[in-house]
Amino acid sequence: MMLKTPQTPGGMEGPGKLVKKVLLAEDSYAPDFEACKEYYFSILTDRGSQTNVIIYSTQGGMDIEKVAEETPELVHKEFIDPALGIQEFQLRKIAFNLDLSGLAFKEMCIFVKKAYQAYLETDASLIEINPCLKNNQNKIIAVDCKFSIDDNALYKHLDIEEMRDENEEDPTEVEARNFNLNYVKLDGNVGCMVNGAGLAMATMDIIKMAGGSPANFLDVGGTADAARVEQAFRIILKDPSVKAILVNIFGGIVRCDRVAQGIVDAYKNMGNIHVPIIVRLQGTNAEQAKEIIDSSGLEVHSAIALQEAADLVTKVLS
Repeated sequence: MMLKTPQTPGGMEGPGKLVKKVLLAEDSYAPDFEACKEYYFSILTDRGSQTNVIIYSTQGGMDIEKVAEETPELVHKEFIDPALGIQEFQLRKIAFNLDLSGLAFKEMCIFVKKAYQAYLETDASLIEINPCLKNNQNKIIAVDCKFSIDDNALYKHLDIEEMRDENEEDPTEVEARNFNLNYVKLDGNVGCMVNGAGLAMATMDIIKMAGGSPANFLDVGGTADAARVEQAFRIILKDPSVKAILVNIFGGIVRCDRVAQGIVDAYKNMGNIHVPIIVRLQGTNAEQAKEIIDSSGLEVHSAIALQEAADLVTKVLS
């Protein structure tokens, strides 16, 4: 069936997502639902304090953002020094703030300690358990969990990498990853091809400031060549909402003339680029790159300044 929830593409009014697998699990609430209690529990990194933080609440099984907004006093935080690790008094404090006692108190302390250990050992960026359940036997169970692993650490966790299910990912993003392209689809109409994450963010900002809206984040990396540029074009153009493409390359490691030749080759090879292309190349061999673009005879607009490139995008869209 096509599953439709607020989290599927387009929300409840969108196309939904095709269900390909179903998980059957034991009923954690049986046989005495009334004796069970749901909590919220998560572990993540707090960049401001440079510590790991455990966020927890007695209000589990619901939207924690809404709880934090309406009753912030019910959301607790415990900051953990990564060098020292979680201390026993912190475990007891968490269980105490959750109004637990007896066996449930001890079980929660054990549960939190093991969850934090799992967070560290898997190089996770987030563990969010909602609800975290105290069942009718005072055992603590993770009923539902979101477990995010840092992509940069997956080479150390091949067993986790093997669990990857590409059916649950955006097919375009999967294809981009296979070509070592960092691509994230957005909701706008201007395709972006940039080298470097920081420059990509700045490019999207200036597109927005010029009245456009970025359709994607795409970082071709510092070793962009003709083949990678062509694949980047193909991926961007798979999005039917793209009405223009802005290529913004700073030639530090990569040579601008190679990128320019890649753009020309991609244009000729694909033969079906039906949207205007604005190209800004700065850095190594930028002058040669501009000459390649201008003498190609293709419908490619070249720009020197980033603001000029953004204004060109606005112009071709109007």
